[in-house]
Amino acid sequence: MTTLVIELPDEQQAALVAKARTQGISAEQYARQVLEHDLEAAGPRRRHISEVIAENMRDVPPEILAAMPADGASEHDHYIYGLPKRNP
Repeated sequence: MTTLVIELPDEQQAALVAKARTQGISAEQYARQVLEHDLEAAGPRRRHISEVIAENMRDVPPEILAAMPADGASEHDHYIYGLPKRNP
């Protein structure tokens, strides 16, 4: 983690401390939350591929999932390219 030092006018520091106190957290924690919220709102966060796959799989009907081969991951070359199975 990197430390960032920010110089604030006295009025802004007082407002920051007061706002943090109303939430029962430190001024540092409050500033971090505000920054994280702003950065998330600025653009889409990068998601792990497993999240994307899980989201897409939610839309697949149960009958399609039931028809998928159990060895689809290990034998993907067979199902995609028609190569012989590695473990017949």
